[in-house]
Amino acid sequence: MLSLNPQTQKKLRRFRGIKRGYYSFLILAGLMLLTSIGELLVNNRALLVSYEDTWYFPTYTDFHPGTDFGLTYGYETNYRDLQQTFEQADNGDFVIMPLIPYSAFENHAPGGIYKPLPPTLELKHYLGTDTTSRDILARLFYGTRIALMFSIAFMVWVYVIGISIGCAMGYFGGVFDLIFQRLIEIWSNIPFLYTVIIVFSVIPSTFAVATRIGILLTVMVLFSWPGMTYYMRTETYKEKTRDYISAARIIGASHSRIIFNHILPNVMSTLVTYMPFTIVGAIGAITALDFLGFGLPAPTPSLGELLKQGTANLRTAPWIVTSAFLTLVTLLTLVTFIGEAVRESFDPKKFTVYK
Repeated sequence: MLSLNPQTQKKLRRFRGIKRGYYSFLILAGLMLLTSIGELLVNNRALLVSYEDTWYFPTYTDFHPGTDFGLTYGYETNYRDLQQTFEQADNGDFVIMPLIPYSAFENHAPGGIYKPLPPTLELKHYLGTDTTSRDILARLFYGTRIALMFSIAFMVWVYVIGISIGCAMGYFGGVFDLIFQRLIEIWSNIPFLYTVIIVFSVIPSTFAVATRIGILLTVMVLFSWPGMTYYMRTETYKEKTRDYISAARIIGASHSRIIFNHILPNVMSTLVTYMPFTIVGAIGAITALDFLGFGLPAPTPSLGELLKQGTANLRTAPWIVTSAFLTLVTLLTLVTFIGEAVRESFDPKKFTVYK
């Protein structure tokens, strides 16, 4: 069982006492839990099909052609139509669909005309459709999941690289510190947006979507770690001059023991306070890149792509930009409230005792 020291327990109790941040954390945690099982909630594949006393689970199994359920075509079954067919036949077969029975990539255009449709309960387009007749709620749902996963992965890699290099610069100093300072100064002068444009102009369109997202993540991390590096360098430089570090050296502690057992634990509480704001920055950056057309590859669901559609169709389809804007504002507000609560609860001034 995980045991926490009294100081950490005090910080967690203080975090729970800051209601705005604590409830924002619960809401965001619940949202992440829902997005992790998104295929059970937002999907054009059925959760369960009962046909001739046989049960099928299309959501997490191989695709089933229409002939598997007595239909005449051999391509993948349209489970919404199958549900209506079974209801009309009334022979005991049934289909259970997700709450939002649409995929984020599916074009659903009644009458064959691809255009934005306003919100409608009859067709279960609760937030309407976009310019290519894709369900907006499905796009927002999976776009939010991708944004959260992308920003968390971004934060982890920025912290790993920034803490590693920054801690080494501050601890060892000397020539090692000077060399990396010059390298960071040169690297920081390279324009980020131009680099993204150049990189994505030479990447073949045949690359898988996951590969292109990985390349975008790599580029963003490569341009973002210097900020964390300078912070860690400063904190490590201050900590290594303290008396407890000198005492550890006198008793023969190795460099790795001093760094991992003494320096990092004493700066970790401050590092934690930067995590939510790093996530906010990543979400804002990926949304801006998507809006400009240099972010996630099409047709990946994204908040920035919906904002771009919404601003281009502000008069004819205002529900597009409204839905995307409110989702983005809500997401950033939740993370910001969590960041403020973490910063307040982990503030070393609240728990430092001078004797």
